[in-house]
Amino acid sequence: MPTTPAAPTESGPEPLDRLPGRQPDAAELARTAARRAGDLLAPPAPVRLGDVVPAPERVHPDPAADFTLTADAAIRVVPAGRDVAEQLAEWLRPATGYPLPVTDAPDADGPLVLTLSDATLTATGPAGGLGDEGYRLDVTGSGVRITAATPAGLFHGAQTLRQLLPAAIDSAAPVAERWAVPGGSVVDRPRFPYRGAMLDVARHFFPVEDVLRVVDHLARYKLNHLHLHLTDDQGWRIAVDSWPRLAEVGGATEVGGGPGGSYTQADYRRIVAYAARRHVTVVPEIDLPGHTNAALVAYPELAPGKIPPPPYTGTEVGFSYVDPADERTYAFVADVVGEVAALTPGPWLHLGGDEAFKVPADTYRAFVERAQTLVAATGKTVVGWHQLAPAGHVDGRVLQWWGTNGDDPETAEAVRRGARLILSPGNRVYLDMKYAADTPIGHDWAGLIDVHRAYDWDPGTHLTGVPAEAVLGVEAPLWTESVTTLAEVEFMLFPRLPAVAELGWSPRSTHDWAGFRERLAGHGPRWTAAGITFHPSPDVPWPAAPTIPTQRTGDTTADTH
Repeated sequence: MPTTPAAPTESGPEPLDRLPGRQPDAAELARTAARRAGDLLAPPAPVRLGDVVPAPERVHPDPAADFTLTADAAIRVVPAGRDVAEQLAEWLRPATGYPLPVTDAPDADGPLVLTLSDATLTATGPAGGLGDEGYRLDVTGSGVRITAATPAGLFHGAQTLRQLLPAAIDSAAPVAERWAVPGGSVVDRPRFPYRGAMLDVARHFFPVEDVLRVVDHLARYKLNHLHLHLTDDQGWRIAVDSWPRLAEVGGATEVGGGPGGSYTQADYRRIVAYAARRHVTVVPEIDLPGHTNAALVAYPELAPGKIPPPPYTGTEVGFSYVDPADERTYAFVADVVGEVAALTPGPWLHLGGDEAFKVPADTYRAFVERAQTLVAATGKTVVGWHQLAPAGHVDGRVLQWWGTNGDDPETAEAVRRGARLILSPGNRVYLDMKYAADTPIGHDWAGLIDVHRAYDWDPGTHLTGVPAEAVLGVEAPLWTESVTTLAEVEFMLFPRLPAVAELGWSPRSTHDWAGFRERLAGHGPRWTAAGITFHPSPDVPWPAAPTIPTQRTGDTTADTH
């Protein structure tokens, strides 16, 4: 359990009988006495305070201060944090069977309290300087308090609390369990501001509900960006009102000849809103100038020579591109990025830009420079694969590096000209790579990536000539040429996604493979309880699957998990 020594932290909420200026009534005293008597006889909490993934910045256990959540508990919260409290209640109600009402009580104490404090944003000392995503969590025998400067920080703290409860908390049905939380305090904040994953919905289409479940997986591990690869040779997945055939025709194919599909603008808004509630920003990608066969099928006038190509359902790359010599192409780009930008409240718009093998270098550079300007005109910041590096810089530009060799002078030069980087090394975090040679799905062109390999690198020092301050964060892409179902998506995400999440969130000082694999092992039962498919990596000492007893609710006994 990695911990970082630090000065003693402040104590958590005072017991009810010690609050100044308040005299508890007899019922409160009786409940407090009964709870303390029960805690004296109860075994320690089954989860340790430091068993969190990603590893918190500082952990201060207090084994004498374990807290047990009881059926009469309520969640008290400042009004600005109410939505986080409602989500916390939604996570905890199914397995506990407790009502867990949420009440606005800014200054109240109680079993579960969420507070917002501007002082935590910039203050110094062990409780301060948490920024806009950090939080402090205090657990005492009488309650749990989460403090943050913003709702995002409260949300991350609530996710930590969720992990500190027994694994059965992820059951969808009531479970007979002592809902104990280990005592002590956690002070936590992210290392990098950008922490994400990419889902390729172009090679194989995934319906809205599947995308929402992926959002939940990201949020569980404090990842805060979902990059959606919306367009490629095999399918165009987002409706564009000014070019309707893109979705109607270009969306009707996918790898292997399946039916494909596309998102209406209402579908896309639903994904964006669902993600935003979970403090995840959607990053849409419109891949240009290559990877455009589906668009050319829909609108042949965009193709060089104006010859319509046949629909493509294979997996080769690099053969298609829009006509860079035709002004109609730039009208198309302006319309598409304009509509997608208007649907996307986040600051980013991804232009793709890789594997345009048939476009001459000078022509490619001129196209990218013009396309970047069109994106900037929408008010969004340009993101693109690192092949954009030779093109002229625009303010704020972000390059997503997916190479396999950490020595890349061209990308380093783009950084010197002002670019920032998202690190997605293909041989470390491409989650479509096989775990081992016998993995039934996936690829191996970048190598085999087991969970150890996904974890054992440092984004801050990975690229030669690129300082850590130029690294915006990390992202784990999942390409779907061979991935066809939600279960297969989850199989490729878990257990590597939490490894990448820890690289993005945790301080480098906590990086320790031996400790990580032990902490990660405890998440296997959680995924099983939640119905999440995962690869049982031999790198990880998974515990034997426990039998989870269920509690009777009315005349119905819940299913076991």
